Amino acid sequence: MAHSNYQWLDVQRIAEELADRHPSIDPYTLRFTELRALVEALPGFEADPKHPVNEKILETIQANWAEERDDLRSDDDD
Repeated sequence: MAHSNYQWLDVQRIAEELADRHPSIDPYTLRFTELRALVEALPGFEADPKHPVNEKILETIQANWAEERDDLRSDDDD
């Protein structure tokens, strides 16, 4: 996957990156502070000061990450 820059509003991209990098983590076990730190550590991630992160964005990332993780697991089962 190419690492062009992305930001908080790119929730699907963030979820895909997290699922690829942290396949053993259950996103629903993380506190939002932990989730935020994982996102901010992703290669190519740059926070845009005009679009700061909020709880709704983190919830969306969390749900999308769980879905991506489940998709990856079902692909492995095929």
